[in-house]
Amino acid sequence: MKKNYLWAVLCLGLLIACKGDKTEETTQAAATMYFGGEILTMVGDKPQYAEALVERDGEIVFVGNSAEAMQAAGKGHKMVDLKGKTMVPGLIDGHAHFTSFSAQAIGAQLLPSPDGRADDIPTIIEVLKAWNTPENRELTGWIFGTGFDDSVIAEKRFPTKHDLDQVTTEFPIMIIHISGHFAVVNSKGLELLNITADTPDPEGGIIRREPNSQEPNGVLEELAAIPNMFASMMPKTPESNMRFFEAGQEMALSYGYTTAQDGRSMDLSQMTTMAEQQKLKLDVVSYVDYSVADKYMSTPWNSKSYINHFRVGGMKLTLDGSPQGRTAWRTQPYLIPPDGADADYVGYPAIPNDEDVTAIYEKAFQNNWQTLTHGNGDAAMDQMIRTLKPLAEKYGNEDRRFVLIHGQYIRMDQLDDFKELDVVLSLFPLHTYYWGDWHRQLIGQELGDKISPTRSALNKGLDITIHTDAPVALPNLMRVIWTAVSRTSRSGADIGAAERLTPYEALQAITIWSAYQHFEEDTKGTLEAGKMADLVVLDANPLTVPVDEIKDIQVLKTIKEGELVFDRQ
Repeated sequence: MKKNYLWAVLCLGLLIACKGDKTEETTQAAATMYFGGEILTMVGDKPQYAEALVERDGEIVFVGNSAEAMQAAGKGHKMVDLKGKTMVPGLIDGHAHFTSFSAQAIGAQLLPSPDGRADDIPTIIEVLKAWNTPENRELTGWIFGTGFDDSVIAEKRFPTKHDLDQVTTEFPIMIIHISGHFAVVNSKGLELLNITADTPDPEGGIIRREPNSQEPNGVLEELAAIPNMFASMMPKTPESNMRFFEAGQEMALSYGYTTAQDGRSMDLSQMTTMAEQQKLKLDVVSYVDYSVADKYMSTPWNSKSYINHFRVGGMKLTLDGSPQGRTAWRTQPYLIPPDGADADYVGYPAIPNDEDVTAIYEKAFQNNWQTLTHGNGDAAMDQMIRTLKPLAEKYGNEDRRFVLIHGQYIRMDQLDDFKELDVVLSLFPLHTYYWGDWHRQLIGQELGDKISPTRSALNKGLDITIHTDAPVALPNLMRVIWTAVSRTSRSGADIGAAERLTPYEALQAITIWSAYQHFEEDTKGTLEAGKMADLVVLDANPLTVPVDEIKDIQVLKTIKEGELVFDRQ
């Protein structure tokens, strides 16, 4: 009897234990194991590959060999065969304008070849006419398009209001230059913006005029253009707003973005609304323009942590304009000045007085706001350096991670200054392809070959990233890698071959190095246990294909925290 009693107790104990194990198994989310491809971890200075990766609850729980991965995945896990394709960490653009992706996705496509077909002004007119439908005009009340490039189109000039009036004089038109620093409007657009012969040029901007006249010709530069761009691209209804947002987000996901930057936010209403409605499928970090910093930097959105995939990361300051548009502020004259400019033309500053720049930076130091600074011309970067140095000494400069954006015409001595100031350089090697030939004409071959000097910056020990500046170009991060590795122009010329990155370095610049720039290196940028399961599957390996094939690599899948958010079926 005693023996039977002991046996019953033992069985009951085993039953309870088994039930406990089963409960634990059923409450734990099933894992997903990825295998059968080239899983490039991006850990370390040299390429490392793993046989398998295991994700659970949006987090990477194991990266390594297949046998151990099976153990880590546990019972009931899902198996995903990569079928020989390449997996990399989710991509992080060093600088872009996420909220403007929608205009590029929806508006009239005015990019020249190879990204579009607007290679001359008649084609620009044709594309705008085709886009001019009641349904499209209803979105914002304007006819709008992005991407025209005067340095490439056949006429080598800006369209004017006279060209755009050929599309219509009944409805307003605004087209945005590929640099994002110029706009052209038709006569109706000038009327709605209240720009007349009596309108003075704003500080930091120019309203171009008809020859021997004060009459505007429709071309707006810098701060005459940028504040007015929102008029043509602001959705009029909640339905239009949602269509804009979804188109821009889908574009980002299709290029492998799992974290996107909005690099000069003027109004956060769309992003905060989308975050509150849980519409974001990727992380978006905004850097607000210094002019609205007081409004937005004091809100809960200003945080190192995301709220429903959105946060404010800091402040953006713009010191000059576009090098290809010849509004970047230089210390030496352009070899080809713009129409109507003197032979000693050097561009111009966005904020002429150093005292004003110092006051903006001082607020950032006092509040510990990470600050991105747009500077393209070496005179603008001189202004940045001479205003930052005294403040770094006064307030200390440890781990602020201030960022120089673009730095096209940076001098080698300025690299040393930025190293001393611990500034991250987010460089823009896409220029070597799109405008490399043009830069050589504007500033000479020797200086032109040193644009975006990525290798020199690395050799001097600076932290760097690279970027698309989309919608200046398409948000195609594989093309960014290709241009950083190739440095080949439209004509096939080598634009500073000594400044080339290796494919692995270029991929680091849009994964782990960009994660560092955004203070997110502990959670993103590499495939390691404990990090977010932000994953991208590519149809080819950018480290092993011929260099000229890197630009044609496509994103097959984008996975954000374990969730499939884009699938190229």
